[in-house]
Amino acid sequence: MSITLANVSRVVGGSAHIREVSLELERGTLNVLLGPTLSGKTSMMRLLAGLDAPTKGRVLVNGQDVTGAHVRSRSVAMVYQQFINYPTLTVFENIASPLRVQRRRNKEIEERVHKVARLLRLEPFLNRLPLELSGGQQQRTAIARALVKDADLVLLDEPLANLDYKLREELREELPRVFESSGAIFVYATTEPSEALLLGGNTACLREGEIVQFGRTIDVYNRPDSLFAADVFSDPPINKMAITLAGGQVTFPSGDTKPAHGQLTELGDGMYTLAFRAHQLTFGGNTDQSYPFPSKVLLSEITGSESFVHVSWAGAEWVVVAPGVHNLPPGTPLIVAVDPRQAFVFDRTGRLAAAPSSAPRRG
Repeated sequence: MSITLANVSRVVGGSAHIREVSLELERGTLNVLLGPTLSGKTSMMRLLAGLDAPTKGRVLVNGQDVTGAHVRSRSVAMVYQQFINYPTLTVFENIASPLRVQRRRNKEIEERVHKVARLLRLEPFLNRLPLELSGGQQQRTAIARALVKDADLVLLDEPLANLDYKLREELREELPRVFESSGAIFVYATTEPSEALLLGGNTACLREGEIVQFGRTIDVYNRPDSLFAADVFSDPPINKMAITLAGGQVTFPSGDTKPAHGQLTELGDGMYTLAFRAHQLTFGGNTDQSYPFPSKVLLSEITGSESFVHVSWAGAEWVVVAPGVHNLPPGTPLIVAVDPRQAFVFDRTGRLAAAPSSAPRRG
């Protein structure tokens, strides 16, 4: 099976929720929709499911136009943020409910429920009611109910968002195994880059209803095509700095000039944006090729295993993610450094001009 959005747009009340999106998803793939709130993830899922019709463009399943066809005529299952289970039914009957609606035989229902319950480690809880389960077990039940239908398309709209940290981590580890065992097309919406990386598969970066990049998750992370894609796939937000290259020298916003290093030596003269993720910004100048910047601390956030240190330099505000505890009061002078060999460079149009040397090239 394949499903295709062909130049699809959706306008609601004069507001464009989806803008000229083209996307093709193949059977047996896991596809992550990654973007901030209101970027169009849920709107796109509703178009894929047939819950909404596009204002413009077509939706194709196996090459056949199903634009406007009702969701009931499609092989679709969906899991939402909230644990939507029937409170008076046992876990077994919650999972079995779609099969009962389809009037499947009892023996088939029994086999399929136990198969999916085994996959999601729910067999010990089949006789319990949802309210007797933990949050993670309730969400597993909702996912099991979606999987038991053997739908061709399974949509998961931020299914872990309302779980606590421990439960999220537990299910994040399990879901790739669950996806791998099914031949369906999975579409998983999230706001978290770390979740996309953990799940793997393919990722579509969304911004204001547009897909700014789609490809293998690791490729999109390592080589964002644009500054927009780099922004979407960075948490904390990617740090940025305008630079000018001329005659093998780099001029920074402070007016300071340094010799060009790394991939900067391969670019022509002009104006660029140097962009680096929070873990690529370090304390002090670690190598001869690093560029040091005397900054001031704005805020320190300590998580235990690492610290998020917000700094300001020449009107820019950056975030450093450093291992360990760094309790630095606001106003503390701090030298931070970036190695240009570990940074992205974007041209004046926001397109990728150079990526870190460790980032593999596609193709």
